[in-house]
Amino acid sequence: MRWLPDARRTAYARVVEHTCDDCVPVSYELCGAGGLRFIRRTDRTHGVGPEVRETERLITCRAQEMWRDLLLGLAR
Repeated sequence: MRWLPDARRTAYARVVEHTCDDCVPVSYELCGAGGLRFIRRTDRTHGVGPEVRETERLITCRAQEMWRDLLLGLAR
């Protein structure tokens, strides 16, 4: 998966699904905005503050496949 810097234009993005952010330092959210979807990764392992990255915007079916692969450990 290719992670891009946080676009900051996605403050209005709707979280569709998410992983637990209480029990692990890296969490993921499947988000929707403007008719497209993307995955947001928040990494809290560095201690300075969370590092937020996002995938490119994709059509819903492709984003759902990527989300499934991520949850199953198949994403690269």
